[in-house]
Amino acid sequence: MNAPQSLSRWSEPGSSRVPFWAYTDAQLYARELDKIFYGEHWSYVGLEVEIPNTGDFKLSHIGERQVIMVRDRVAPKDRATDSGIRVVENRCAHRGVRFCQQQHGNARSFVCPYHQWTYKLNGDLAGLPFKDGVKDGDCVNGGMPAGFELKDHGLTKLRVAVLHGLVFATFSDSVEPLQDYLGPELKPWLDRIFQGPSTELGTGRTLSLLGYNRQRIPGNWKLMMENIKDPYHPGLLHTWFVTFGLWRADQKSRMVMDAHGRHAVMVSSRNEGGHNAAVTAGVTSFKANMALHDDRLLDVVPEAWWTIDDPAHPGSKLTPSVTMITLFPSLIIQQQVNSLSTRHIVPRGEGEFDFVWTHFGFADDTPEMTRRRLRQANLFGPAGFVSADDGEVIQFSQQGFAQWGEGGSTLCELDGTGTGPSGHMVTETLIRSMYAYWKKVMAV
Repeated sequence: MNAPQSLSRWSEPGSSRVPFWAYTDAQLYARELDKIFYGEHWSYVGLEVEIPNTGDFKLSHIGERQVIMVRDRVAPKDRATDSGIRVVENRCAHRGVRFCQQQHGNARSFVCPYHQWTYKLNGDLAGLPFKDGVKDGDCVNGGMPAGFELKDHGLTKLRVAVLHGLVFATFSDSVEPLQDYLGPELKPWLDRIFQGPSTELGTGRTLSLLGYNRQRIPGNWKLMMENIKDPYHPGLLHTWFVTFGLWRADQKSRMVMDAHGRHAVMVSSRNEGGHNAAVTAGVTSFKANMALHDDRLLDVVPEAWWTIDDPAHPGSKLTPSVTMITLFPSLIIQQQVNSLSTRHIVPRGEGEFDFVWTHFGFADDTPEMTRRRLRQANLFGPAGFVSADDGEVIQFSQQGFAQWGEGGSTLCELDGTGTGPSGHMVTETLIRSMYAYWKKVMAV
């Protein structure tokens, strides 16, 4: 695919001024799908706990391609090394039909409704009607050509990697292994949530599935990645964050990123909120007299796994109340006090994307903790007390880009124009770093 002509018109050096056409150009978006979602990147498809039994499946997406995450049969001797998780494209090898229409289910095999081509759970073609023709007396009518082999006509099979119960897949045969793709900088923060305080290497925590939210947001998919790489806005846009001290500029914080600048973690420790003129003066979202009718909504209980060894300062400890992990291009992992979720970005054209929230806890949670996680989840999702703000401003952003045309650009220069990690949240460095990486991938 040839690069869009507009790619040569990124007139500003660096990555702090993103042209509006990066969000509105349909030809550029098609190239993003090819180079990013279908190229040398790992994409999130779901949680292992969503398909606990053999034959369980879930529909998911990588870019605009629909895929099926399914638990295959595994011989007892192979279970120590094979999770049984497979990911195949939901597209029949015969006539291209999306054969699976159920969002979740259990199946012994997959059968295309159009011509009854049948596939094993691992994507191999098991059989098809009239492969050898239909006998009519001494004659055989029809049938597939000589040399037709079932093994040559299975579903598209993706490479799969499972980390801490998170399932990733890729169409690429050449992308590096998942652990290398994520990088060592992110590992402590993923381990903290999914492995917990266990000191036994490889010991993971069993997740429990709490529920889903889904929404369609009329904005470019990159805007959601930006939003969760942006510590500047939460204490300004969100009344809940600034008033109740869930995320504010006066909190101890840290911005972590991988060596490429594509993945990141925003880390913060909650304070008690209240009035601090340095961060609340003139901030219209701060409501000094705002109070809850039900205090249980912010019934925050620190958990043992919150505290970890500080990756940047050996011998020191950190106890964050918030970590927002962005794994490029499609996954956000949220820990906001006791609320936990994955957020999956599914692009739907240059000006729209689906956003799928999967809320989870741990199998060893007490009933009280599970209720707490569910209550706090009301802060998030399509109608969340916090997240509704983000969906709305993303829509406003896309509208602003569209009305200006080719000439405009965003300005992301809080804390300079450079890239790299930061020890505070008064910065836009994570956004600049992502676009520096994006420019390389897109050959701008």
